[in-house]
Amino acid sequence: MTDQQVFFEDVAVGEQIPALTVTVDETQLFFFSAATYNGHRIHYDKQWAREEGYDDVLVHGPLQAALLARAIGDWIGGRGRLVSFSVQNRAVAHPGELLRFGGVVTGTRLTDGGAGLVDLDIVGRREDTVLTPGTATVQLPRRATPS
Repeated sequence: MTDQQVFFEDVAVGEQIPALTVTVDETQLFFFSAATYNGHRIHYDKQWAREEGYDDVLVHGPLQAALLARAIGDWIGGRGRLVSFSVQNRAVAHPGELLRFGGVVTGTRLTDGGAGLVDLDIVGRREDTVLTPGTATVQLPRRATPS
């Protein structure tokens, strides 16, 4: 998480947002299943996952999306706001794998009301494998706007 607030005026197209690097473990998978009422056994039962054709239990797609949203939230700071967020699940991830979540600024614009909006291409990856590509728009505070 950044220690300082990012402002609309300081963001440029092509800028990378800081990546969140995470290694999910089996305990997290179990608790995420419980918290989201997801009883699908491929997320917590290794034998079941193997019978379904996987090498190990799977990291939930919605957990990957939540981690991607966390990376965005860490970057935009307390005065930023997530306006829109859309991801797709494209590949599986297993516990113990190093996962990276981040994105790049693809556009900036001001609304008629003067709000600063920033468009992002976002992605979760395992090494070079794209797991969760998507897009997001955030609203960042303007330097001239009081908190």
